[in-house]
Amino acid sequence: MIIVIKIGSSSLTKAGKLFTPAIEKLCHEIAQAKKAGHAPVLVSSGATALGRTIFASAQVRMAEPAMSRAFGSAGQVALISAYERHLARHDSVAAQVLLAPTDFWIRKRYLRSRGTLHRLLELGAVPIINENDALADNDISFGDNDRLAALVAHLLKAEKLLLLTDTDGIYSSDPSVNPEASLIAKVEGIDHTLEQMATGSRSGVGRGGMSSKVAAAKIASWSGVETVIAKAARKNVVADAIAGKADIGTTVAPELRSISARKLWIAFAQQPSGRVVVDVGARKAVERRNSSLLAAGVVGASGSFAIDSIVDIADSDGTVFARGVTRWSQQQIDDHLGKKTSEIPDEISDEIIHKDDLALLPQ
Repeated sequence: MIIVIKIGSSSLTKAGKLFTPAIEKLCHEIAQAKKAGHAPVLVSSGATALGRTIFASAQVRMAEPAMSRAFGSAGQVALISAYERHLARHDSVAAQVLLAPTDFWIRKRYLRSRGTLHRLLELGAVPIINENDALADNDISFGDNDRLAALVAHLLKAEKLLLLTDTDGIYSSDPSVNPEASLIAKVEGIDHTLEQMATGSRSGVGRGGMSSKVAAAKIASWSGVETVIAKAARKNVVADAIAGKADIGTTVAPELRSISARKLWIAFAQQPSGRVVVDVGARKAVERRNSSLLAAGVVGASGSFAIDSIVDIADSDGTVFARGVTRWSQQQIDDHLGKKTSEIPDEISDEIIHKDDLALLPQ
């Protein structure tokens, strides 16, 4: 079984330093999974948090994007060194893999990434994955490592995704506010109600939170991958996730149908830059006939987006039913609203969103 395991900064660090018992426990459980014949892949946060501590004495502008990338670059060395030491005690080899968003939606890079990871697993190594923070583009990024882990699970066709956090799973409401909140053990489908239950990160250490884990679980679900959200400190959490124990945390079942890697990226991995509103006929053409979106069916747009931006597609009632990469800017849509293809200038694409760049969203 290929199992992708993600662990967050707050579960790995204390006061900006690696929490040794946590990394020892994780490496031990990963080694045990390997001995049992499974293929664990680790997506690990913590690099930026460690980097901040490394440069704590320097006079730096903490909010500057380039500074955050510098922290991640230095912290990644410390993080991988720790994994290498602790995995070596279990006769396991750590292999660093730094990924960028283009590794998922450019086909050639997608296949290369998958091939490299499979070879590492064949060699018995433990791939340890992070975003390439040193060169990350703020406009094109994974956003957080929960989403990255879900995309890796899709890439490898993993059987399970294990999201390790500081809580037991998804609760019916915030347990820190409501003592009556109950743990949701099984989720058959992620809907808007469940998404609203999730809250952002309260640790102040990582970029994620329960909301990002729910978003990642949705990505994994539509990849045909089961997701388990569980507490990192739980004893034998990796083995229990592999065994499918009912009381481990929150388990999110996979959907029966899945979508391609590129459309998965479009649908779930980035926040949209704007919205295109279409009429009834255009919605039917997109949903029922797998058609591209043309100007004739568009009734409005908002968001001041540029060409190649990801945008929501909504009907006149405001229901968002699809998402896509637009070949027109928001200004071009305004200038040519409702026109037939024959009326569009030659220098502009016939399609506002081509069908290959369009992903339907679960309703």
